[in-house]
Amino acid sequence: MTECTESSFGFEAHFSRQVVARFDGGTITSDGGALLLRETDRRLNLLPRLAGCFLDGRNPLLVRHSVQQMVSQRIYGLALGYEDLNDHEQLRQDPVMRVLAGKEDVEDEDQALAGKSTLNRLELSDGTPNRYKKITFWKAALDELLVHLFLESHVKDPEEIILDIDTTDLPLHGKQEGRFFHGYYDCYCYLPLYIFCGEQVLCCRLRQSNRDASAGSLPEIQRVVGQIREAWPKVRIILRADSGFCRNELMGWCENHGVDYVFGLARNKRLRRIIGREMHEAEEQWKQTGKPARVFSEFGYQVKKTKKSGWDRERRVVAKAEHIDGKENPRFIITSLSSEKWAAQALYEDLYCGRGDMENRIKEQFSLFADRVSAETMRANQLRLYLSVMAYVLVSGLRRLGLSPRGIGDASRNRGGLIDPPHRPQREPIFGPHG
Repeated sequence: MTECTESSFGFEAHFSRQVVARFDGGTITSDGGALLLRETDRRLNLLPRLAGCFLDGRNPLLVRHSVQQMVSQRIYGLALGYEDLNDHEQLRQDPVMRVLAGKEDVEDEDQALAGKSTLNRLELSDGTPNRYKKITFWKAALDELLVHLFLESHVKDPEEIILDIDTTDLPLHGKQEGRFFHGYYDCYCYLPLYIFCGEQVLCCRLRQSNRDASAGSLPEIQRVVGQIREAWPKVRIILRADSGFCRNELMGWCENHGVDYVFGLARNKRLRRIIGREMHEAEEQWKQTGKPARVFSEFGYQVKKTKKSGWDRERRVVAKAEHIDGKENPRFIITSLSSEKWAAQALYEDLYCGRGDMENRIKEQFSLFADRVSAETMRANQLRLYLSVMAYVLVSGLRRLGLSPRGIGDASRNRGGLIDPPHRPQREPIFGPHG
């Protein structure tokens, strides 16, 4: 067998410069940018608190990989685009990944990070006594942490916040616990519930798909609103969601607890008749201009109360009578906000339509592998959803801190930003005190 002894290779020169390949670069990584995420975590104090949401039942004398190291390894891996546990068979040797996870020695092979099997046991523990799976997590602690992170991101109490509520589908391709076929999405899936405020996530709850979109949303909203009001007792809160959450139980709770709402309202024949004049007006405008025409109106509306459905009171409905491309496009929203504060057109175009930005936030969850719910149990898949959301919190924190005027872009005003300016020792004066 021929032994390779070459230490460098020469290539064709680039004008006057030599092009040489060498093998003396030492330990190299392609994920150097992750150090910015590490600085972000240092400011947010995310990963130490996330590790505190786990209960470690292992013998401390035999532990080689702490919970914080394993959780950090998993979160940073997701943020860097490594979705699969198999990726960590190589990442465990990566020097930057060792730095991120908190390993003291980044060169020693004995200081490698946790492998795929160890990380798998972390995810699959169900809290029951088990010889091999001795680490479990508390849902309540993780839920509270998400809201705490949101509260801490504000320097002062806001006067008003808008909470966006929505759901999405996570397709399933196996025999996972709780799988059901969903007719709208045309696949077997989970139906997780998300609550956002701007770019920040406050709740991620994995749910089965054999239920109404709003099922289980009220307890989550009660928990989030309660935690927010403990910190900000005077803040005005507005809930914003599509027609899937237009339910009497949810609207009634909001009205009884000083929370405003603006929800989509599914159209029906009765609503269409009510706005008949406005639809005709919009059609005439479209015929004259050839451009989309909108006419707004509002009225009181109540769904007849029955044993299983209906509303217990009349509520304000805003209607958009729109005619586009030769066809009708009516839309309706229901709200507790008064017409004195929000006129019909402004309510729809400025407030309600703003919820479309939440769709972008949900898409970002998929970029961080929220749909990687291939574990057998719902509990394990809920943990994977938490890990994905925490990776989002880290990336979102980098975007918020690193791109702010007080972040890395302005060293002169860097206090409270992402990276502290380097310490510069004070120079001694060249001349004495008398010049």
